[in-house]
Amino acid sequence: MTIEQEIKCLCELGKVLKAHGHKEKWHPGISFITEKQYHLFEQSITDSFFRNGWFEEKEVRSSLKEISQWLTLDQLDEWQKKYPTISARHKTVAIIMAGNIPLVGFHDFLCVLISGFNVKIKLSTEDSLLLPAIVNYLALMSPEMHSRISFTDRKIGDYDAIIATGDQLSTNTFQTYFSAKPHLFRGNRTSVAVLNGSESDSDLALLGQDIFQYFGRGCRNVTHLIVPKGFRLDDFYSAIFDFSAIIQNKKYGNNYDYNKAIHLMNLETIFDNNFLLLKKSEVLHAPIAMLHYHEYEAIDEVLSYLELNKQEIQCVVGDQFIPFGAAQKPSLVDYADNVDTMQWLRSLDF
Repeated sequence: MTIEQEIKCLCELGKVLKAHGHKEKWHPGISFITEKQYHLFEQSITDSFFRNGWFEEKEVRSSLKEISQWLTLDQLDEWQKKYPTISARHKTVAIIMAGNIPLVGFHDFLCVLISGFNVKIKLSTEDSLLLPAIVNYLALMSPEMHSRISFTDRKIGDYDAIIATGDQLSTNTFQTYFSAKPHLFRGNRTSVAVLNGSESDSDLALLGQDIFQYFGRGCRNVTHLIVPKGFRLDDFYSAIFDFSAIIQNKKYGNNYDYNKAIHLMNLETIFDNNFLLLKKSEVLHAPIAMLHYHEYEAIDEVLSYLELNKQEIQCVVGDQFIPFGAAQKPSLVDYADNVDTMQWLRSLDF
């Protein structure tokens, strides 16, 4: 199967995922996918929420929409042409996927597949339905491509290289068990927003998307604000009020209640609008349902902070950085941990 044929197949997949992302009713114009097959995928969206309360329907569909934008002829063709071709058909790359947001491991899956490797996947128990449903579509579109994909819920078994993503504890485990072979291990990163005080209400509302999408559980979600001295937090709270319904999610609400109780018992100063807690702290990472923030007087202070924490920051939102509202809209070349996965795959020397 040529790379051109694979891209054509992935583009067909993109059309279907886009339809699911926009919650379209099945119609023949979507693809050659039958109505029954389409409804089976829809059921996987519903079942994902029952298995994992973080995976609300709108969050899953948001992920599908973002992925579908990668799976177009122009995007895929331009992307893969940046990298040298390799002969990888008889080599297997294993992927241990995280499950913090829906289909968070899809980009790694796509990188390995389009590079020509066989791919062996160990799913997170938090996200165990959606990728198999996508692979079922690939089985219909390209049995040859599908034959290179396998899943395991036990030991990884035979593999030639591995990509693994998790928290710090998981990363230590990866080092212990999988470091003997070529590996790409990813830890726990987060994102920050830099404000200058001139942001409009619409800018701050878009920042709300960067904070609350996927309930703030992704490495591209903003968990820390860097604000100019004297910044009015009331303006920020007013602009994000439309996100207040997030508290109705049971898991998010439990995190909010827990973190509020802990800080009140410790007599720590926090700001509260009944769905988001703010705490003045230079600590980069903040718990779910909470933001940390700190003030600056000169831009050099901001740059120093970003440099000091660069190994733990995935992206920076703000003027002169990633636009507000775009943190969870990465392109194909926005690689996790800022490590070019495609280049790493091309560099493997077995």
